[in-house]
Amino acid sequence: MKIVVDTYAWIEIFIGGNKGKRAKENLENATEVCTPDTVLAEIARKYLREKINQEVITDRLKIITEASDITSINIETAVEAAKCYIHLSQEAKKAEIKAPSLFDAIVLATAKLLNAKVLTGDEHLKNQPETLWIG
Repeated sequence: MKIVVDTYAWIEIFIGGNKGKRAKENLENATEVCTPDTVLAEIARKYLREKINQEVITDRLKIITEASDITSINIETAVEAAKCYIHLSQEAKKAEIKAPSLFDAIVLATAKLLNAKVLTGDEHLKNQPETLWIG
C-alpha cells in the first residue's frame, strides 16, 4: 500500500511514543512512502516555534527526505487541494472543530491523486476514507 505521511505522523515518529511506533510500523509495511513538500515546511515551522536547534531540525528533515519520496504541488494537486479544503472545512464546521489548514488539504489531495492512504492522527482527516489513523 502507498502511504502519504502527514506532519502529525512524522512528529509522532520523532517523539517515539506509541503513536510513533504505530506510524513507523505502517511506513515499514508500505510499498511506497511519500511526503508532500509542504510537510517539511510545517515541521520546520513547528520546531522553530518550539525553539528547537536548527541543526536538529535539518537532521529531522533529512531523515524524512531519505525515508520518503517528496512530492511537490503542481496544477492538478493545487486544484484537488482546493476541493479537499472546501470539503474538510465543511466537515470541521459540522464537527464543531477549528478550521483545517491548507496543509491538511494538500496532504489529502496528494493521497487522492496517488491512490494512497494518509498516515495521520490529525482530527481533520480522521473520518476520511483515505486515512490510516494513528491518533
